[in-house]
Amino acid sequence: MAQGRIETIEALRAHYGYPSDKGVEKELSALDKHCKRFIELSPFLMLATTNGDKVDVTPRGDAPGSVQVVGDSTILVPDWPGNRRLDSLSNILAHPNVSLIFLIPNVSETLRVLGSASIIVDEELRARFETKGKIPLSVISVEVKSAFLHCSKAFLRSKLWQSDSWPERSALASAGEMFRDHMELEMPVEDLDRIVDGFKNELY
Repeated sequence: MAQGRIETIEALRAHYGYPSDKGVEKELSALDKHCKRFIELSPFLMLATTNGDKVDVTPRGDAPGSVQVVGDSTILVPDWPGNRRLDSLSNILAHPNVSLIFLIPNVSETLRVLGSASIIVDEELRARFETKGKIPLSVISVEVKSAFLHCSKAFLRSKLWQSDSWPERSALASAGEMFRDHMELEMPVEDLDRIVDGFKNELY
């Protein structure tokens, strides 16, 4: 056992303490008007799922308003064509409990949502998300169990929205170079970069 490892909830609480009343009371059992507005303005979310053995987190992005809220407890997320790994969707079939974090550019708070997800392929529902003449392959419906606004500390520490703190893109290898090395390909990096750049024409 590594020295100093925490292995029980009692030890964890002894080290960290307990949340304030405000930290607990901010958690809602349904979406209020501020949660709904946050989702309406958010162009990006992270979706966490599990199959019981592993946890998977995937990014989801589209124009603000692309994620729809029905009533106070249902969130509808369109699922567009991707790499066909289907990690998130397969996990939902095994374990429907999911977590979502919604982000809005230049806003340091995030909205965290926990709920139970299902995969809907009803054509009428999918048609509600039509974009550029195309409809998503399915819609992930999330029944909200809890939601709360997460404080800004992570964004303040990371300076995520402060452009003067951003590294130059050249500090990281190009996507083509990284894919080449990950998959041990012999294809020229320039060709792989062109393939990656072509993804912008296959968004829907």
